[in-house]
Amino acid sequence: MKEIKAFVKPFKVNDILNQLLQAGYPNTTVSLAEGTGSFKSEETTLSTHFSITNSKVAKIEIVCNDSEVDKIVSIISDKARTGNPGDGIIYVSEIQNVYKVRTGLESKED
Repeated sequence: MKEIKAFVKPFKVNDILNQLLQAGYPNTTVSLAEGTGSFKSEETTLSTHFSITNSKVAKIEIVCNDSEVDKIVSIISDKARTGNPGDGIIYVSEIQNVYKVRTGLESKED
């Protein structure tokens, strides 16, 4: 299993989630956050919480089977892309174990 984390512009989230849902991927987590990267836009501001320059970002997280990674990454990339610097970044990581909070037991479910 893999975990996909995508950091994208917040105004792109609805398009991404709708396309993921249509493709059969309804289980996502979305968090709004502040981030800093190599690209600085005119919209970049000083954070009220951190002493760094930052931009508003949305983090989309999905856990999936290995065989689904390319399709999900393609959907996110296609829907998040504006063609401008600062569109975002996608990370794919290996999931080693999954545990159910309710039982504390390891789960074999996808």
